Amino acid sequence: MALSASQVSVGDSYEEQIADNITRTQLVQYAGASGDYNPIHTDEVYTTQVAGYPSVFAHGMLTMGMTGKMLTNYVGDGRLTKYGVRFTKQVWPGDSLVSTATVTAVREEDGQHYVDLDIATMNQAGEVVLSGQASARMDP
Repeated sequence: MALSASQVSVGDSYEEQIADNITRTQLVQYAGASGDYNPIHTDEVYTTQVAGYPSVFAHGMLTMGMTGKMLTNYVGDGRLTKYGVRFTKQVWPGDSLVSTATVTAVREEDGQHYVDLDIATMNQAGEVVLSGQASARMDP
């Protein structure tokens, strides 16, 4: 169901758990689905002994995709007109993620209603792993 302008106000927020206990299997599956086979996401030995990280970690685009699903759950399918993010921390196997969209503006342009959103996805420690903005069309 699509979001309507009469349902939202500046300051409203929507929160959703987007991942519970990210697994190495999910990282390998995402590598296969995306074609991004960078070994820092799937090869523990390479990642720890060559690249110097404590473990493999999630693709940023996996986190962005899960966050995007939260957005479409909130505003409705086919409604996003803008979506941009910044990756701020790595997502490790075992992490659980919660994503929040906060309304920063409700506006009208050329007879069409829009909502602007600030986005934050946090891990179980409350650390922001992704931040960004989005805009979406709304019904009146």
